[in-house]
Amino acid sequence: MAYNFISSDRDQMYLLPPDMRDWLPGNHLVWFIMEIVSQLDLTPFYQCYNPKGEGRAAYHPSIMTALYFYSYCTGVRSSRKIEQLCIESVPFRIISGDQQPDHTTISRFRKKFAKELAGLFIQVLTLCYESGLCNVRTVSVDGTKIKADASMASNRTESGLKKDIEKYFKEADREDAREDELYGPDRRGDELPPELSTRENRLRRLKEAQERLRKEKEQKTREHQNKLEERKAQEESTGKKKRGRKPRSAEQVEKEESEKLKSNITDPDSRIMKTSKGYLQGFNAQAVASEGQIILSAELTSECNDKNQLIPMLESTKENLHTVDTSIEIGTFLGDAGYFSQKNLDSLKPEDPDLLVAVSKEYKTRKAQRDGKIIPLPLTPVSTMEYKLLTPEGRKLYKKRSATIEPVFGHIKEVLGFNRFMRRGLEACNCEWKMICSAYNLLKLWRYGIDKVRKKITENMAIIPSEKQVTYALAV
Repeated sequence: MAYNFISSDRDQMYLLPPDMRDWLPGNHLVWFIMEIVSQLDLTPFYQCYNPKGEGRAAYHPSIMTALYFYSYCTGVRSSRKIEQLCIESVPFRIISGDQQPDHTTISRFRKKFAKELAGLFIQVLTLCYESGLCNVRTVSVDGTKIKADASMASNRTESGLKKDIEKYFKEADREDAREDELYGPDRRGDELPPELSTRENRLRRLKEAQERLRKEKEQKTREHQNKLEERKAQEESTGKKKRGRKPRSAEQVEKEESEKLKSNITDPDSRIMKTSKGYLQGFNAQAVASEGQIILSAELTSECNDKNQLIPMLESTKENLHTVDTSIEIGTFLGDAGYFSQKNLDSLKPEDPDLLVAVSKEYKTRKAQRDGKIIPLPLTPVSTMEYKLLTPEGRKLYKKRSATIEPVFGHIKEVLGFNRFMRRGLEACNCEWKMICSAYNLLKLWRYGIDKVRKKITENMAIIPSEKQVTYALAV
């Protein structure tokens, strides 16, 4: 009996086609990324290179930018993994021009040009708009919690930081005594071992965290003191004491905040944040998306609550769209109950778009809609917003919110695997958040607007100087 199997001869020698364009089909994502990068203005990158061409040769910024965009689009962010793929993966070899940049070079480029890479978000958004993918009849804002590159075990209270600082000084005293015994008391401090220098850096971080906690505690105490003074003034003006529990004293608040406030010594900018699955050490990532799920604005904050992010995200979205096209006007700005406050309603300007934000949790809003709740007169700003949500048009518009913004976060976290930042600090993580949002928009372009984008690229190539085209072609 003879089995009919497909033969496989591993000793057979093959050669890849000499032309890289034959390695992958023409509709592959890598070609699209390279076409997009060829249209981006990378002038800010060039300012950090020597125009005289002196020194060791560097990888072209277009290569490194395309490398990062493609890696983020495929869920790869580790510089070591990117280095490995530049050897083993055909798309990565095509982008790098069959070169193999090491992980140190890749990591340094991301760190050195973090702001420039984040700044490309607007240029990618412009391509989305020109391809007809930005429908802003309604735009939706929401936030999601993303883990920081830090452990919750690294959090310290004010008393905990004090103990760590005392421990450091005890270690330093023991080290000094050991060195005096080993080298003699007249030796200089230059001979200190490297581990002591590490402890000194740790002390600096501890003191910075201690100072930050002190300022936060003072701010909380000051805010409470202002409330006490307002309450006292109100009681004196009316001649009656306010009902309810007697407020805590400023001293009690200060003591409670000393025990409650914590700071992370690994990433001081990160915070303990509550999610539906528990608590995590991370940041609050904000995004605004169009009806077509194109991200229009992306920002990062250390605040656990979304309430103070409504107006900043609205202004950021307006600024980004104004940069893309001054004639763009947002129809309705949608947000869930986490963004609602009387202060936000009072902060709106006449030229701002129509705002539709849930006054209460969505299940309460749906119950009020089913029960046909009647809003009493006269209408206040809060009741007016509640009334808008109960109207048929308000219901229809608000239904678009969850279907618009929540799939964006689901795709970024689950498909692209972006559930933890790789860098530390609010500014660095903010740049990383904008990079992943740019990659997300690029994927939307590739899947839904590839023909329109390529048509636009062809039109632009006709007016771009040939020198720039040759430069990129040689780089790739």
